[in-house]
Amino acid sequence: MKKTSLVVLAAGMGSRYGGLKQIDKIGPNGEIILELSVYDAIKAGFNEVIFIIKKEIEQDFKEAIGDKISKQFEVKYVFQDIDRIPEGFSVPEGREKPWGTGHALLCCEDVIDSPFAVINADDYYGREGFVKLHDFLVNSTDENEYAMVGYILANTVSENGSVARGVCTVEDGKLTNVDELTRIEKHLKGIEYSKDEGMTWLPLADNRLVSMNMWGFKPNFIQYMKEDFVKFFETEVPKNLMKSEFFIPKEVGKMLRESKIEVQVLQSEDKWYGVTYQEDKPVVQAGIKKLIDEGKYPVPLWK
Repeated sequence: MKKTSLVVLAAGMGSRYGGLKQIDKIGPNGEIILELSVYDAIKAGFNEVIFIIKKEIEQDFKEAIGDKISKQFEVKYVFQDIDRIPEGFSVPEGREKPWGTGHALLCCEDVIDSPFAVINADDYYGREGFVKLHDFLVNSTDENEYAMVGYILANTVSENGSVARGVCTVEDGKLTNVDELTRIEKHLKGIEYSKDEGMTWLPLADNRLVSMNMWGFKPNFIQYMKEDFVKFFETEVPKNLMKSEFFIPKEVGKMLRESKIEVQVLQSEDKWYGVTYQEDKPVVQAGIKKLIDEGKYPVPLWK
């Protein structure tokens, strides 16, 4: 069977959450969300996991999850280095924020050699999404055909502050556009978004399908992004030296508009859980405990 890889975006700084949420213990037996995702990926048939992390958390990360998994699953590490940028450019003085999810994937260029899924380290997706993505990656023969697992917006917002989501437009089961909105909040009037730092707010329907960064790609996606990363430094970075980011959903949307790719939309009925803020943690803890109590995951998770 065709080799498939799971790429985990785990280099986020955790500034809104107030710590390294990638390795925060959420489950009743000390499980972290990422352990459950990797367990689901193994059961779905993925062959290896590639963790994208910051160099400074390497030891803590390996102790929290990597060393447990490596006993029964191939594990690779990639470091998202802020200095890994196109030739001829430099990191703006004072910039500490990484360059975003697209840049994280570019850092994997030397280790990805097969169709791969991408997920966030701090989101719980449920097993169905992994099964559908794995089956797609194994069976798809067109290198320009990708996939996305979609979730309903109302199930993915936080009660405790703003979130970023890729808001999707879908026609005949295929993604036609994805708009990366970086400030979505739940207000008394409903869910709203702002594109001008909160000066004005516009409504967003509860049932809109959104990307939670659960994608299925072919290796050529990285090559496409390399070209756009240069343009990003030419046009976007000068506009916002400290905070500009190179997002995967934005790149997908651009390639769709250019008719370079097609993206199949795979919907999962599993409930999504995520911890953007510390205040989100109790809800996620209760949800994960319920799944374990129902026997969805063994105790201990790793034998």
